Amino acid sequence: MKLKELLCGIDILENTADPELEISGVSYDSRQTKAGDLFVAITGYETDGHRFIPMAREKDAACVLCQQKPEGDGPYVLVSDSRAALARLGQNWFGDPAASMTMVGVTGTNGKTTTTYLLKDILEKCLGAKVGLIGTNQNMIGDEVLHTERTTPESFELQALFRAMADAGCTHVVMEVSSHALCLQRVAGITFAVGLFTNLSQDHLDFHETMENYCDAKALLFRQSVKGVYNADDPWAERLTKDAPCPLLSFGELSGDLRAANIHLAVDGVSFDASCDGETIPVHVGIPGGFTVYNALGVLAAARALGVPLADSAKVLATSAGVKGRVEVVPVPWDYTILIDYAVTPDAIENVLSTVRGFAQGRVVILFGCGGDRDRGKRPKMGRIAAEMADFVIVTSDNPRTEDPDFIISEILPGLEGTETPYVVEPDRVKAIYYAMDHAQPKDIIILAGKGHETYQIIDHEKRHLDEREVVAAYISEHKERA
Repeated sequence: MKLKELLCGIDILENTADPELEISGVSYDSRQTKAGDLFVAITGYETDGHRFIPMAREKDAACVLCQQKPEGDGPYVLVSDSRAALARLGQNWFGDPAASMTMVGVTGTNGKTTTTYLLKDILEKCLGAKVGLIGTNQNMIGDEVLHTERTTPESFELQALFRAMADAGCTHVVMEVSSHALCLQRVAGITFAVGLFTNLSQDHLDFHETMENYCDAKALLFRQSVKGVYNADDPWAERLTKDAPCPLLSFGELSGDLRAANIHLAVDGVSFDASCDGETIPVHVGIPGGFTVYNALGVLAAARALGVPLADSAKVLATSAGVKGRVEVVPVPWDYTILIDYAVTPDAIENVLSTVRGFAQGRVVILFGCGGDRDRGKRPKMGRIAAEMADFVIVTSDNPRTEDPDFIISEILPGLEGTETPYVVEPDRVKAIYYAMDHAQPKDIIILAGKGHETYQIIDHEKRHLDEREVVAAYISEHKERA
C-alpha cells in the first residue's frame, strides 16, 4: 500500500516521506519490525516507543510515524497523537471492516464478559447472525475460539481481528471495551450501534487515579455510539450520561426504562419480570446471583435497541449456559462445593459472596489475593468485605507480577484485622487451595476468587501455568481413598 493511502484521514503536522512510498507492513514494536514497514512510535506504560526508532531504522523500516520529531536521518511522519494515528492506520490497512458489521461495545467494571456471551447468544438465535466476540475470556468468530492476551487488543490487532471476522461472514461483533482501550485510543474510529454500560466500582485507579477519571473514561464509549444503554441504578450513572450525545435507554431494579420486579434468586439461577413501555415478560437465567439480574437487564435492553423483542430475547436467556470462570462449579466427590469466580475487585468479591450467601447451607469460605502492579487501594477493601461476608478467609496470591507476594498480602490484611472472622495466609496459591480442601467441612462452599477463566499466574514478567480446575483434580487424585 502506498504511504499516502495508508495516511488517509490522519492529521499530519510534518511529512518528509515520499507519498508514493510503498509500505509492506505496519509495526509498533521494533522487535517485530520488518523491512518496508511503517514503524509507529507510541508511548507505553513502561517505555516510550520513540526510543526504538533507531532500532526500527536498522531493520530497514521504510518510514517512521511519531509524535516527537526523531533524531537521525530517515523519512518520518509527524502527528500530534501516534496512538490515534495507529488506530486509523489499522482501519486503512484492513479496509475498515468494522463499518460493514453491526458493532456492540460493552463497558463497566463487572459483568462485561457474561453480558457479551449472553448477547452473542441472543443475536445468533433471534437474528440468525454470525457474531464475533472479543473479550477477557477469549475471542470468537462464530464458534471458532481464538486466544486473547487482553480485554481489548491494541488498535491495529483489533482491526486485523475485525477483518478476519468480516471475511468469515460475521454480521455483528459484540466486544468488551475496557477503560484503558477508550483512553488509549484502541477503539478510536469505531462506530458502535449500541454502547452498553454495566456498572462502576473501584478498579484500575493505578491508571485512572480517581473514580471521576475512571467514570469519564467509561463515558467515552457513548461518544462513539449510535445508541446508549446504561444501568440507571449505578451511583455513577448521572455523571456517566450527562454529556452523552446519543439517545439512551436505561435499565435497573429501582429505576430505568426497562425494570425488573418480582425477583427470585435461587441456586439454579434468577427469575424476574421485565417491564418496558407497558410490556411485561417473565425472565429466567440459569446463572445464580443478584448481579445476574442486572446483566440480564442490560442484555435485554441492548438487544431491544438492536430490534430484538423482549420476549424473543427472554426465550434465549432461559436456555443460555454460564460462562467459564463466572460462578463456575468444579465437581468434587465430597459433600462440599467449589466455585471458581473471576472476582478481582471489591464489588465483585461482594457480589459473589452475596450470591453464595443466598443458597449456602454450610460455611462460606473464600480464597483470594490481589494483583501486583495494580490499584493498591482496593486491597484492604477486599480484605474487609471478605471478613464481613465469609465465615473463613484464605489470603493468597493472585498475579503478583513484579511485586513481592508477601507485601501484597500485607496490604490486604488490615482489612481483616479487628474482625472475628478466622483467616489464614498461604502465599502459594496451589498450597492454599489444598489447604481449603484439607479443611473443608460438610456443606461448605469454597470460592476460589480472582483467577476465573485464567489458566496461568503472572510472576515477575513470566506467565506460569496454573489452572485451578487442574489443581482441584490433582487433589482429588491424591486423595482417592477419601472419595
